[in-house]
Amino acid sequence: MEKEKFYDGYLTDVSGVSLGHFENMDSPTGVSVAIFKDGATAGVDVRGGAPGTRETDLLKPENLVDKVHSIFLSGGSAYGINASAGIMKYLEEENIGMDVGVCKVPIVTGAVIFDLAIGSPFIRPDFDMGYKACQSATTNDKSNGLVGAGTGASVGKILGNDYSMKSGLGQASIKVNDLVVSAMTALNAFGDIYDDERNTQIAGVYDRNKKKFLDTQEIYLGKQKDYNAFKGRNTTIALVCTNAKFTKANCNKVSQMAHDGFARSIRPVHTMFDGDTIFTAATGYVEADVSLVGMLAAKAISRSIANAIYYSKSYEGFIAFNDKK
Repeated sequence: MEKEKFYDGYLTDVSGVSLGHFENMDSPTGVSVAIFKDGATAGVDVRGGAPGTRETDLLKPENLVDKVHSIFLSGGSAYGINASAGIMKYLEEENIGMDVGVCKVPIVTGAVIFDLAIGSPFIRPDFDMGYKACQSATTNDKSNGLVGAGTGASVGKILGNDYSMKSGLGQASIKVNDLVVSAMTALNAFGDIYDDERNTQIAGVYDRNKKKFLDTQEIYLGKQKDYNAFKGRNTTIALVCTNAKFTKANCNKVSQMAHDGFARSIRPVHTMFDGDTIFTAATGYVEADVSLVGMLAAKAISRSIANAIYYSKSYEGFIAFNDKK
């Protein structure tokens, strides 16, 4: 892999963000946890038809809670939400949370992907994984590939595992003067994956005998009555961070615009078989225009998706980008 294929930047390029991961490589799954010690304003946009999320309603502008203290991305499908209990415990021990008079309550939101079809479906992120991911958190995390929430991720699943490719977790960031916009994506899409800026397909349904990509959208045209076979075994989830001073409404708008990055890089996207979700967290250091940040967020998301493919490695029967030659 030529180094120039990779895109620069990491989620923690934004001040006020720390990031940690924990994974099980024997039966690949894991969790990635962003921690905002001083709190961050947050928003979310859920567009896939099969989402698995925690505490997303509190991010609506009309609701009480103003700051979150952690956003997690996890494998394990709905079971993976159990990792949030470990995150809550860690934050409580660190005295991080919303002061409610009698104690501090950590505000933790997040989302999960379906990775139960790789390895054992009975091994998934839990309390311990969530806690250990927090213990590993740093303000200088540079993890990509088979790490955290991306450990069990794969893409291009319309013909099953024999044609799917391994993906993972990707990070990227963009800096414009004092403004920073970063992104982290756990890429587990039903569809094919494109490097938007290079205008080329980089992963998806891959015929290993003919050594070429097949087109998910073309295949789908011939399977119009078989959609139940795909079920909810997918989902791409992401977190955008920025040092902008934003309201919850602003963060929700950024998450909405950031889905353009999904649409540019995943084809098809937002299906009934995906639970596509993007969170945005703002740490509040720089005045910025919300539409500009939304535009940059979409670009950072696309770059993080590409890095999730470029940094991935093969696992058992799943080939990765570097193996498809």
